Amino acid sequence: MKAVWYEQNGGAEILQYGDMPDPEPGPGEVRVKIATSGVNPSDWKRRQGLTASIGFPRVIPNQDGAGVIDAVGDGVDSSRIGERVWLFESQFGRAFGTGAEYTAQPSGHAVRLPDNTDFAAAAGLGVPAMTAHRCVFSDGPVTGKTVLVTGGAGAVGRYAIQMAKLGGASIISTVSSDEKAQIARDAGADHTINYREENVTERIIELSNSAGVDLVVEVDMAANFPVSQQVLKRSGVLAVYSGGSSQGPAVPLSFKSTNVTVRMVLVYDMPEIAKAAAVADITSWLEQGKLMPFAGPHFSLERLKDAHLAVENAVIGKVVVDVSPL
Repeated sequence: MKAVWYEQNGGAEILQYGDMPDPEPGPGEVRVKIATSGVNPSDWKRRQGLTASIGFPRVIPNQDGAGVIDAVGDGVDSSRIGERVWLFESQFGRAFGTGAEYTAQPSGHAVRLPDNTDFAAAAGLGVPAMTAHRCVFSDGPVTGKTVLVTGGAGAVGRYAIQMAKLGGASIISTVSSDEKAQIARDAGADHTINYREENVTERIIELSNSAGVDLVVEVDMAANFPVSQQVLKRSGVLAVYSGGSSQGPAVPLSFKSTNVTVRMVLVYDMPEIAKAAAVADITSWLEQGKLMPFAGPHFSLERLKDAHLAVENAVIGKVVVDVSPL
């Protein structure tokens, strides 16, 4: 099979393209012929060694993807052969992810893909959609609540807006440009705040009639913590899925309100029951046409290096690698 791999941590230049043996599914596994591979920030950070050392002699990158099951291992019903699936956690604790024509994965990590969802859209479900689900619903329903989604034009932010709206919440989102404001509004945000031009804290207090927000879905805790300190309601939740590029904030943490929960969300370490709930909701919303993936630039497998660089440079939209026509 054609594949992209690396054998040491480093920049995108270490990625190699070539031939590798086709994998065979082990017990409890399925082999998937990959149609599309999604690229997440965690993929390039893992490659660089920022979040984990390489851990294996050779690594095929990328956690997320989609394709068709073409073989199954012992213990997996053969009726799954031919099933369209989306994949999550493909390279977490494993050497070989979705940056190849084939991958062998635990059967439970290959989720049935509804017929109305194409492979390009499915490549961006794993990390961003499941992270968003955990951030929004980890502390219960959001019906009637006010949710602040920082970075609402990002992959996680856009899914968080959609999911919170599906859950019956009112959404405020921060963005850095008019273009990104439109993206957040298209996802369902009721209000957007350009943090480069407006006082975010004052606008949130104004938009919430001085009540503040019940939940913050946070993309950059280091930069935005002063806002959360001021706008979270009593018993509010700060759900952090990214600390940001700078160090901080320093502990102890303090908030204007009391009984605030700070929840550090890492999709790979989510409880299994939370993963199952996310998979079930995401699949249901896709079937109903209620969840809109965010299209971004496409790259061929040979150009996976460029796909990683695009994500490193914060391109708008979900980066997708087209692997095999299916």
